[in-house]
Amino acid sequence: MAAVIYGLCTLTALLCAVLLLQAYRRSRYRLLLWSGLCFTGLTLNNLMLMLDKLVFPVVDLSLLRTSIALVAMAVLLYGLIWEAE
Repeated sequence: MAAVIYGLCTLTALLCAVLLLQAYRRSRYRLLLWSGLCFTGLTLNNLMLMLDKLVFPVVDLSLLRTSIALVAMAVLLYGLIWEAE
């Protein structure tokens, strides 16, 4: 059951990233770009979660997962601050 939930979370984040980046391509509104890049990072984070918990349960990938999530959120934060100017 956990594999289904992890997979659905990964697919949801991927769908959000694709839709945001497509909207950016059409409108060139830069906040959509930063949001799309953030969701791309969150997709990678969810993928690493699946690998950590299901594929490699002996290896601890939590530091890598947290680092990816931190970079994704930092990209969004940078975009929010930069676009505010």
